[in-house]
Amino acid sequence: MKFVKMHGTGNDFIVIDARGLRRDWVKLAQKICDRHFGIGSDGLLLVLPARRADFRMRMFNPDGSEAEICGNGIRCFAKYVIDQGLTEKNNISVETLAGVKHVKTFLRNGQVQQVRVNMGAPHLQPADIPIRGDFTMSPVVDYPLTVAGRTLFLTFVNMGNPHAVTFIDEPVEQFALSEIGPQVERHPLFPKRTNFEIVNVMGKGKLQARVWERGAGLTLSCGSGACAVAVAAKLKDYTDTKVDITLPGGNLTLEWAGKGDVFLTGPAVEVFEGEWGE
Repeated sequence: MKFVKMHGTGNDFIVIDARGLRRDWVKLAQKICDRHFGIGSDGLLLVLPARRADFRMRMFNPDGSEAEICGNGIRCFAKYVIDQGLTEKNNISVETLAGVKHVKTFLRNGQVQQVRVNMGAPHLQPADIPIRGDFTMSPVVDYPLTVAGRTLFLTFVNMGNPHAVTFIDEPVEQFALSEIGPQVERHPLFPKRTNFEIVNVMGKGKLQARVWERGAGLTLSCGSGACAVAVAAKLKDYTDTKVDITLPGGNLTLEWAGKGDVFLTGPAVEVFEGEWGE
């Protein structure tokens, strides 16, 4: 089974043309994503035929759970199908569990370098996140949640998958994310678990963030997480319409006017090709 290893700002994936293939994708994701006994990645991306779009993407986390959407993953997905010659289009539509996403690519020397994704409009109603409890306000901004003896003020955003965003004063690299992240992810407040982002505001046009990713843990980047961060920052009037977000794996550019769709732009990189023997 042939694969391509790819990454978007350090968020890395194994991409497989799964059209016509039958596998236990849950078990395969657990094996293939393992960094010691497999290839190693933050997720497994499958290229599949679609009824409502040019292609369908499925994305499995290292723990075998399936994600509704992946912003870095869909950029790698677009580079894969175009660079591998699976389509002659430079702008494609991709069917996901979070709906059909429209993708624009930017090529250099015939290869995709940058990808801009319309990630759709954020969902801000408590029931859409989802979060448990009797919430009368929407959006939910600065909700106090005490975890590991620390009170976090969370803003909730669903970008096709759930996110909890907190803005902190201490440098993000000093925050105990590996300790607090899993407790937030699996807190009873979130019936479908959640992604968790910590953010420093560096200016109106610049944010710095780290992510604890649901089903994957610490990652160098998260595209949907960056979208949620941009939305939360705009809701709190920390940023303008366009903002650059620095994550440990690199920079992403986000655009959101306070309503309507969120646009995510960033790189997509091929690392190597190979064959999986099972």
